[in-house]
Amino acid sequence: QVQLVESGGGLVQAGGSLRLSCAAAGRTFGNYAVGWFRQAPGKERERVAAISRTGDTTTYGDSVKGRFTISRDNGKNTVYLQLNSLKPEDTAVYYCAARLTASGGVYNEYNYWGQGTQVTVSS
Repeated sequence: QVQLVESGGGLVQAGGSLRLSCAAAGRTFGNYAVGWFRQAPGKERERVAAISRTGDTTTYGDSVKGRFTISRDNGKNTVYLQLNSLKPEDTAVYYCAARLTASGGVYNEYNYWGQGTQVTVSS
């Protein structure tokens, strides 16, 4: 089992940037595909980005494409989400999630979840 801890959230003005981190403990993170999700009050959870276990494949939701970048450093057991050009509608709790896999793909469903980090974008 892998434990995930997100960090890096906070309050930022519209147009600003944040970098979220998802640190893994307990297993070799390079064996896991990872996704970043967000959930705003009253809204469904949305996958914003995903990355394969090696980092060779990434995918983004339409609402964040061109503004957010997912990356990973398996040597540090960490996946990052760079958030640029933030908008008030990006306000949400951001979660990272992981899935043990031998393939190089990205996924919609994950087995392990972190506790989340709050991102608030003021107008």
